[in-house]
Amino acid sequence: MQNDFMNLIMNLFNKNKSSIQDEWNSKGSKYAEEINEMIEVGEKIGWENWKDKEPEDKREHLAEEVIRQLKKANIDNSVEDFRNRFPPSHSPIISFLEKQAQSIEQFHFVDGQKIVFLTGTAHQKRQAYILNNDEIVILDEGIHAIGKSKKNNIFGIATENKISTFKGWDGELIQEFKLHYIAQLGITELIPFNDGNKVLVVTEEGIFLLSQNGEKLIHPVNEDNEEDWSPYMSMENATLSNDNRYIVAGDQTYDHRVLDSDGNFLGSIGPQSSYPHFCLFSNDDDQLITNSCHFYNGVTIGVDSDILNGICIEAYVESDDYKIIDEEMRVYTGLATSKYYILGDAYGYIKAFDKNGNKIWRHFLGSTISGMTISDDEQILWVGSSSGILHKLILGKGHRDNHTIGNGNHYEEFRLLVWKDEPQIWKW
Repeated sequence: MQNDFMNLIMNLFNKNKSSIQDEWNSKGSKYAEEINEMIEVGEKIGWENWKDKEPEDKREHLAEEVIRQLKKANIDNSVEDFRNRFPPSHSPIISFLEKQAQSIEQFHFVDGQKIVFLTGTAHQKRQAYILNNDEIVILDEGIHAIGKSKKNNIFGIATENKISTFKGWDGELIQEFKLHYIAQLGITELIPFNDGNKVLVVTEEGIFLLSQNGEKLIHPVNEDNEEDWSPYMSMENATLSNDNRYIVAGDQTYDHRVLDSDGNFLGSIGPQSSYPHFCLFSNDDDQLITNSCHFYNGVTIGVDSDILNGICIEAYVESDDYKIIDEEMRVYTGLATSKYYILGDAYGYIKAFDKNGNKIWRHFLGSTISGMTISDDEQILWVGSSSGILHKLILGKGHRDNHTIGNGNHYEEFRLLVWKDEPQIWKW
């Protein structure tokens, strides 16, 4: 009698598991199909021609049980089986993200299938990690920021009172820069120069050129010598050209300013949306792109690098000195491959564009995209978001499941839920 009762309980439990799996998959594939169809229509013939309602993902009520099973699969070492039964999706687990999310940023490729990244923003207590294939190593909690040069594999590591540059990850020390004013600031981004002897440091209280000569504030500048002037900024952003010939810096209040390698002013590029928000050089340095934003949208333009010295592009004015790359994205992060740019936006999309503004592909991950890096052979892309999720994508390998939103034909090998207040990182 007892065995019969136990068998009945197990049968009901397995039936419930099967029912949850069936509902997760049927509704998930239907939602992805409908979203992909809507976007295809909008991009090809205009959003005004989409007459149906926007698709809804109606699986939120399944999230708690699915996450419970995910965590159990991690403990039982059965994640692959779980992943095949429950392809990951973003929208059903938003209630978890509201409580546990944290930004994942400052991604840098090391070698093989190894990257380094940090959790937390410049305002928060950060933690640095190494991800080697799917193995996580926790780094020294005293690391405040990590950067990598555009060429030559130079890494910069910021600790409490210094920034050190190294030839390669765990390589020989090149320089140590003692910090003074910068030591009090949260570092949004740092980019070592290709020789490791200078570092571009981005903070919300100034963008600095760090060298053995000290900390030089290069953006913004108090041009009118105002007594109550402050370098405090919002949406601070900067980049180096790959050959380190140019520095570009901007923020919500000031246009993108083009500087030489010593921080001297060369020209300016005004926003074509409301606020300067992001900048990046193409892989071959032939083009600079700048993004400006308005709420969750934005405009990205491309400027030929051979006219940067002395350039003056006015805000909100059409000009032959630039071409439109994109008129939708508020870009938070991006990188340049040998063929195209990959840009991440406020809506959770990564999209690829060439230098003429042709959209190559799009792929949806969810939440604001906060960091990314790519392998040297440009086959593997790692992407982080403000949802506390890190994605490892094999580019061009083909979709892994029919829950994928996007036309990029990319294969998600896994995603990691790097959530705050969790005792471990969950693999999905």
